[in-house]
Amino acid sequence: MVAAVAFALGVAAYAWLRPASIECEPRRGASVFVSTDRHTLALCEDGRAVARYRVRLGRRGVGKEREGDGKTPLGTYPLGAARPSAAYGLFAPIGYPTPEQAARGLTGSAVGIHGPGRSARAFGPLVNLADTTDGCVGLATDREMAEVADFVRARHAAVVVVR
Repeated sequence: MVAAVAFALGVAAYAWLRPASIECEPRRGASVFVSTDRHTLALCEDGRAVARYRVRLGRRGVGKEREGDGKTPLGTYPLGAARPSAAYGLFAPIGYPTPEQAARGLTGSAVGIHGPGRSARAFGPLVNLADTTDGCVGLATDREMAEVADFVRARHAAVVVVR
C-alpha cells in the first residue's frame, strides 16, 4: 500500500515538474515566452518553441503593480543579458515597469529570470513545486538558467513576454 501511494505521488510529481507544451507568440527572431497559467518558460525562435522549462512565479501570483507585492508582472518587456548573482547564480533582468507602466503608477525593481536560490539548489526540480519568488520567474537548476542565458546571448533575444 505504501509503495503504491509513493508511486502515485512520484507519477503526479513527474507530471507537474515536466514543462507543459505551450505555443510561442508569432514573432520574428528570438524571444522568451512565459505562460503563467502553465508555469512554463519557452525559448522561442521565429514563433516556435525550441526548449521549455518549468518555472515558479511570485508567491502572491501575477499582475504586479507595486514594489514588494510578491507578484510576477504581466506584459511584454525588454530582457537584459544574464549577469552573475550571489543569490541565484545567474540573473537576467526584466525591464519592469515599462515607461508606460511607470507613468500609470506601477512600481517595482529587481524583477528577472533567475536560477534557484543558493540554499535550494540541492532540491533540483522540486524547488518549482511552489511559487516562492518575490515576483521573478525562477528556474529549478543552474543548468536550466545557463541554457536560457546562452540562448538569450547567442540569439540576441531581447524580449520576454509574460502572459
